[in-house]
Amino acid sequence: MDALVKALQKTGLFAALSEEVLRQDVLPHRQVQEYRKGEFLIEPRQQVNRFGVILSGKVHILHISPEGNYSLMSVLTAGEILGADLICTRTRISPYHAAVAAPARVVYFPTEMITRPGFIREPWRLKALTALLTLISHENMKKEYRLAILTQKGLRQRIVTYLTMQAARLQKNTFSIPFSREELAAFLCVNRSALSHELSKMQLEGLLTFRKNHFTLHMPIK
Repeated sequence: MDALVKALQKTGLFAALSEEVLRQDVLPHRQVQEYRKGEFLIEPRQQVNRFGVILSGKVHILHISPEGNYSLMSVLTAGEILGADLICTRTRISPYHAAVAAPARVVYFPTEMITRPGFIREPWRLKALTALLTLISHENMKKEYRLAILTQKGLRQRIVTYLTMQAARLQKNTFSIPFSREELAAFLCVNRSALSHELSKMQLEGLLTFRKNHFTLHMPIK
């Protein structure tokens, strides 16, 4: 239980809750599950009545077309919340898949813990609800940024827009991104081979240097 308390204290959702509240009010409602790579945690049209904290592993949030093509919306790793964007919706119906990209361990809690007054001690529930609103706001901003990227028509324009956004956010020209090459291609909705080829061209032209997911930009940050 000590490890779970420490893990929850590192999340944005539960960081403001005391150790006593986590032990007495929150953890009694926990359900821990483990998943293999390739398993789905959430599927479209599924009603989600719980949210999860990723304890280990990696989860992809995806839109999958009828033809099997997929668009990567985001990647969740340890400490991040699964289903946070669904908790306060009217129907709690998911529009996306959540798929395990690396063996994962997730601790779940009922949505009522956040949405129902009195489920846990009210001052602490309101702290968690405030934290949830902050998390959702950040997620909405990430979606706005991705929309700005996908409105770029050319492959290079999408790459430049994404990388300069990352550099501007971190306020430095050298940084790591949270995606593998395959994940970045899925996030940008482009072909992986074309992406690798274009990055190599940009490196030869002196616009950037990179190794795996580590980049240095040699262009102005917008």
